[in-house]
Amino acid sequence: MELTPAPDIDRMVRRLVPRLPFSYIDPAKITCIRSTLATSRARARIWSFPKIWQMALKHPPHYIIEVLSQHFDHLSDDDKARVIIHELMHIPKNFSGALVPHHGLHKRIDHRTVEALFSQYKKAQ
Repeated sequence: MELTPAPDIDRMVRRLVPRLPFSYIDPAKITCIRSTLATSRARARIWSFPKIWQMALKHPPHYIIEVLSQHFDHLSDDDKARVIIHELMHIPKNFSGALVPHHGLHKRIDHRTVEALFSQYKKAQ
């Protein structure tokens, strides 16, 4: 597996966040990476930075969004935005470095909620 910076995804995150109810997300604390030859079937995934690492390294909360080139790069721009919205939804409102599961008590990360946010994003463009 090869990892490289993904400035195009970074730009997308910086475009999406202010147009959606993600005021708690700091795009400057999200690093975007593109992987090639990863064996996962996912299009993208988000990586947390747990509290114990934050304390040990004396570093504030941070997230990594990884797009898997072979499953992501061929998508339309709209579908890429949907995938990144999905990943951003995993960031909790306290921006703690933890992750929100797909089916939590107060939040669902599923096709319907992603589509609703994508529609909101398109109207805000």
